[in-house]
Amino acid sequence: EDYLGDRAAFITGWTYWFCWLSLAMADLTAVGLYMQYWIPWLPQWIPALIVLVALLLMNLTAVKYFGEMEFWFALIKVIAIISLIIIGIIMIFTGFTTDAGVAAFSNMWNYGGWFPNGTMGFILSFQMVVFAFTGIALVGLTAGETEDPEKVIPMAINNIPLRIILFYVGSLAIIMSIYPWTAVNPSASPFVAVFTAVGIAAAAGIVNFVVLTSAASATNSGIFSTGRMIYALAKRGHAPSSMRRLTHSSVPYQATIFSAAVLLITVVLNYVMPEAVFVMITSISTFCFIFIWAMMVICHLKYRKKNPELAAQSKFKMPLYPVMNYVILGFFVFVLAILALNEDTRIALLFTPIWFVILWAFYSMLNTDDEDALGEELIEMAGVKEIYKKPKKDDSDDYVI
Repeated sequence: EDYLGDRAAFITGWTYWFCWLSLAMADLTAVGLYMQYWIPWLPQWIPALIVLVALLLMNLTAVKYFGEMEFWFALIKVIAIISLIIIGIIMIFTGFTTDAGVAAFSNMWNYGGWFPNGTMGFILSFQMVVFAFTGIALVGLTAGETEDPEKVIPMAINNIPLRIILFYVGSLAIIMSIYPWTAVNPSASPFVAVFTAVGIAAAAGIVNFVVLTSAASATNSGIFSTGRMIYALAKRGHAPSSMRRLTHSSVPYQATIFSAAVLLITVVLNYVMPEAVFVMITSISTFCFIFIWAMMVICHLKYRKKNPELAAQSKFKMPLYPVMNYVILGFFVFVLAILALNEDTRIALLFTPIWFVILWAFYSMLNTDDEDALGEELIEMAGVKEIYKKPKKDDSDDYVI
């Protein structure tokens, strides 16, 4: 709002809400899919609806239940990944033999080297990879709630690559060292294959439970966060004032119920188009998150330009500014181009512009006299040196909530 105007803040705020809602939609869809492991004949929309109602009721009670659930959900995921890595390392160093051969690190490059089928598969994977990191910006957003942000935030950001290497790259390296890519079944979980190989008979059920709780955890976070986002939008006048109402335990119940009601769309989609719903939702989510990240990068450019004295005092600066800003924006364009290449993900490029047009129109109807800093910035970038600003109406009736 400070650098691109109130309209940009309105569009970005609602889009960020939609981003997290789409994440919850994707994970709610996954819940339905995972339940079919135990009950194959069960339509995936039924468990999705049951989990949605259960999580909504828990989110309406008290914040402490959200934290309690997330603790146990996260613990289950971490234990599963660390167990896989430890067991895998033991299998590799003892020369364990599976039906795919002897476990060894060389299995990662002995079957055709890197990119054995060319680079196109690698390129097309960027959409899902970007989707996997959509929550990473939350690290920066926690700065306002941190006691010592100058120390804690740089440490947290610098630790992100290490955690990615351990939990993402590490687990994949272990799996591909035990099972070469030619032996991996894309329709089955590699976690199940590893645990089954060492004699854990119930491996499939255990891993399915882990991924089910992971999806439920992400849905739970989505319901919690989207309710708070609408509450924050309402406090800024960008959402109906009724969304500011709280329960005695400080839960924004109307905002939370509204977000959960929109999530019902997922249940309908799982009923109407169960086969294609997951790819469609993740593609739309990726597009919207790229927009949010791009707005952050643009705001950073404006911040450094308008506040050089504050930037000079910063102890944790973006390296290679401003070149890196434009490199990041160029990467976003690259990912959007990838979305256009795949027929399954192309729908995101068709849907999301409609979303932005709707938000722009809504803001125009609600704020007919707004001084649009975003529009002025675009005019300035086009080379116009001076524009006429119509005097704003008397704002003596303005109020702050």
